[in-house]
Amino acid sequence: MGTLDTKSKILRDAGYVYSFDREVYFNRRTKKIFSLEFIEDHNENEIQRCLSENKEGEDWHFYFNFDPSDSVKREIESVLR
Repeated sequence: MGTLDTKSKILRDAGYVYSFDREVYFNRRTKKIFSLEFIEDHNENEIQRCLSENKEGEDWHFYFNFDPSDSVKREIESVLR
């Protein structure tokens, strides 16, 4: 699966910032959010694939093991604006 350090470096190199409060990596330009659990549970190739996915629309895209509730999404989105 690779180490967390290696996966974190992939995200940082792609312009993602870690939020200690929310335990997520996020990028305001791409509007993608990765949970720490998702990163731990997926290999480097899967993370690279997610980074390269084209998403449509203005909404944030969440990469979590389980889809967060709407209230959690709104809370994270409000902090990241």
